[in-house]
Amino acid sequence: MSTAPADARSLRRERRAWYVYDWANSGFVTTTGTVLFAPYLTAVATAAACPDLPAGVDCDATLSVLGVPVAPGSLALYTTSVSTAVSALLLPLVGALSDRVVRKRLLLGAFALVGALAAAAMALVTGTDWQLGVLLQVVAGSCLGASLVVYNALLLDLAGPDERDRVSSRGWAVGYVGGFVLLAANLALVSGHDALGLTEGDAVRLSLLSAGVWWGVFSLVPVLGLRDRPLARPPDAGAPDGAPPAPPRPGAAVRGVLGELAATVRHARGHRVTLLMLLAFLLYNDGVQTVIYAASLFGSAELGLAQSQLITAILLVQAVAVLGALLMGRLAGRFGARRTILASLGAWVVVVGVAYGLPAGRFDLFLLVAVAIGLVLGGTQAISRSLFAQLVPVGREAQYFSLYQAAERGTSWVGTLVVGLVVQATGSYRPAVGALVVFFVLGGLLLWRVDVRRGVAEAGREQPRVV
Repeated sequence: MSTAPADARSLRRERRAWYVYDWANSGFVTTTGTVLFAPYLTAVATAAACPDLPAGVDCDATLSVLGVPVAPGSLALYTTSVSTAVSALLLPLVGALSDRVVRKRLLLGAFALVGALAAAAMALVTGTDWQLGVLLQVVAGSCLGASLVVYNALLLDLAGPDERDRVSSRGWAVGYVGGFVLLAANLALVSGHDALGLTEGDAVRLSLLSAGVWWGVFSLVPVLGLRDRPLARPPDAGAPDGAPPAPPRPGAAVRGVLGELAATVRHARGHRVTLLMLLAFLLYNDGVQTVIYAASLFGSAELGLAQSQLITAILLVQAVAVLGALLMGRLAGRFGARRTILASLGAWVVVVGVAYGLPAGRFDLFLLVAVAIGLVLGGTQAISRSLFAQLVPVGREAQYFSLYQAAERGTSWVGTLVVGLVVQATGSYRPAVGALVVFFVLGGLLLWRVDVRRGVAEAGREQPRVV
């Protein structure tokens, strides 16, 4: 009796378990990372710096962070930068470790558990405890990045070359649904806190707690639902395919991880197509992330929109991004991932151009721009992940995805720096948003030069049907 149908069912179950991690961590990213924690940490820091400040009056005092004066309004931004920098330094080590571990699902679960505990503990940040908030944000952000290195690398175990675009897109879509559901529930809690007999601070802390619990509980699904596989061995590893790895000598684990990291950096220099794809992604993804970050600032400062209107737009982006990710997954399967991403970058240029000309006070037009952003947002990121996966050398999956994740996080400040400099020079967000077109154009030009079939061959992987 053939085992093929049973194997196919088992693979589908594993994929569904893998999708759930997008659902799990997106609840934290949207509720805590995108909406609630930065304003809350700013309020706590302001209370510490100016304890007797009357309502509506700006705080001119500063906090001392390791002897450096920091304005309370900048603390959350600097904390995010520190978390990003820590991730950029640690993630290559995580990737090297992951490629030496058979039970990757447990490694994923360990990072998710620590990150979720830190996220849930943010509910303990009260009064003037800004130091605790900073520490927890750094720990949670670093663990999120580490878990995503392992998670992204698992895509290569769960999908063949012609399935990765579709599988990656479904994961992103499930993540957007999860982020939308939890964010909508928490925004309802915060908005209706009076009816529930809660203060606004209590409602925010409960929401932060829910995001940590959500992340931790749903992370159990991939930990329990995925199965362990033998370590993939690169063709140049000097051992027969399928041979079990030699057990490490006592005390050699750390040296082995560091050695593999150095070898990966040297190895990457021989895979120029993969590095070109990575550089292109860094440019256009920085544009994507900056548009999302700056959209609320643009809507409030330039268009004069209310906070409730901006929250509505955020939820709309999350909802439409589900459809966008699935649609672009289908388009990639028909026309190829590279062509689909190039088309999406053209759409991003149009979106930025339309946003530049939006008249003040037109919430209806702002919502149309939000719909357009949602359609291209999830798909651009999902298909980029699957395209990069095609170019990752065999046996070095997590190591290369650690470079992908670390480089993304390590350079994601460039777009926001450009926006800040242009706003400072011009006093307006319109030219600042318009300047982001450069990221999409330059990223697209580099992606145009990526020879996918050559990169797949150099990586030692099976060629996809279309590229």
